[in-house]
Amino acid sequence: MSKGLSIGTPSGLSASSCGYCGSPGQRSAGATSHHTAGLLANKLTCDVYQKMIDRGWRRSGTWCYRPHLETSCCPNYTIRLDASKFRTSKSQRKLINRFNRFILTGSKTGEGQKPMKARASEPTLAETIHLPEASFVSPNTPKHNFQVTLEPSSYTAEKYALFEKYQTTIHSDSTTPSGFKRFLVDTPLIREAIPYPTPPLEHLPKEYGSYHQLYRIDGVLVAMAVLDILPSCVSSVYFMYDKEWEEFSFGKISALRECSLAQELNNAGISELHYVYLGFYIHSCQKMKYKADYGPSFLLDHQDYEWYPLEQFRSLLDSHRYVDFSDPTKSLQGASPISPGQPDVSLDEDWLNKIMVISEIKDNTIYIIPAPLCKEWKEEYQRSSILWCAWALGRELTKDMIFNL
Repeated sequence: MSKGLSIGTPSGLSASSCGYCGSPGQRSAGATSHHTAGLLANKLTCDVYQKMIDRGWRRSGTWCYRPHLETSCCPNYTIRLDASKFRTSKSQRKLINRFNRFILTGSKTGEGQKPMKARASEPTLAETIHLPEASFVSPNTPKHNFQVTLEPSSYTAEKYALFEKYQTTIHSDSTTPSGFKRFLVDTPLIREAIPYPTPPLEHLPKEYGSYHQLYRIDGVLVAMAVLDILPSCVSSVYFMYDKEWEEFSFGKISALRECSLAQELNNAGISELHYVYLGFYIHSCQKMKYKADYGPSFLLDHQDYEWYPLEQFRSLLDSHRYVDFSDPTKSLQGASPISPGQPDVSLDEDWLNKIMVISEIKDNTIYIIPAPLCKEWKEEYQRSSILWCAWALGRELTKDMIFNL
C-alpha cells in the first residue's frame, strides 16, 4: 500500500439533530445524535480510511465522524456484508430479472415473452447483473440501451441535475452545486493502484479511491452510486435516482451491483476484498432495515471492534435502544441521555507522544512534533479535540495520522 501521508484537523464531542426518528422529511427537534469525534480530512490513504471505518468512522465528503452509539437516539451501527458468501434470495432474483427483461424486451410483466432457456447451472450474480448492459449484451439488439460506467468522483452538470431532482422529489429538500460538491464529489482519499496479479477485466477499477457509478438508460442518467473502493471492501457512500424510475427499486439493485463488484474484484485476485460496507444500519429506522436483507451481514461493536452476526441480535435490537454485542448485559433501553457527558479520555504517555501535529510547513517540507509540545495543547478546546479524536482512532491508527491544527 501507499506510504502517503494522512492529514486532518481533529474535533471532539459534538451533537446534531437526527434525521431518522422524526416525521418524514423532518429532523428531530433537539441535538440527539451524538458523535465521539470528527476529522476534517485533508487527505487519507485508502489503507488508513479502511482502518477508520473498521473502527466505526464514516465520511461525508472530506468530513469524517464517529458516532457515539450509547448516547444517540438512533445508534448508527456500521454494517458489512460478506459478499463471498452472499446468495441472492428469490425476491432479489425476481427484482433483477424484471429489470433485465424491461431493458432487453421492453416488457415489464413478461407477458407474451418466450421463457428463457434453462441452463445447466445457475448464473452467477455478475452474469445476471451484467446481462442487460450494452457492453455485455448478446448480439441481439435490446429494446433499451443500458450502460453502467465507473469513473473517479467528479462534478458535472448532469450529475448535479440528477441530485437536485432527487433531493426535491424524494426528500422534499433543496440543494446547491457547492453543497453537492462538498457532500458527494469532494474526497480525501488518495488514489493508488489496485495490485491485480494479472490484468483485470476492462470494467473493473484500476485504482483504490472514490468513484461515481453511473446508470444510463437510452443515454439519460437515471441513477448514480457514490462508492469508495478500499483494500478490503466496496464501501457504499450514497445513492440517488430519478423518481420516474422508482418502480424498478434501483436502491436495491445498486446494493446487488455493489455485491457483484466486490465478488468480481475478489475473483480478479484481490483476496482481501470480499466485503460490501452498506454504511450505517439503524434498526429503529424502517427505511434502513432493507440492509439486513443482504446477508450474511455483520455489525461492528464499538467496545471490542469485532464483527457480530446481525441475525443473532435481532431480538435484542428490537427491545433495546443500544446493543453492546460483546457484552449484551450492557445494552441500554429507554430514551437517550441529553448529553454523553465528559467520560475519561486520558491517554498514557506513550500514546500521547505518538500523536503528531504539524509544527510548520517550509520549502514543501512538513515538520511535525508530538502533540503535547505544540502551543495549541495549552488551549482546552484544542487539547480536548486532539484527545477525543486520537481515542476514537485508537492507539495504532493514531500513529498513521498527522493532525493539522
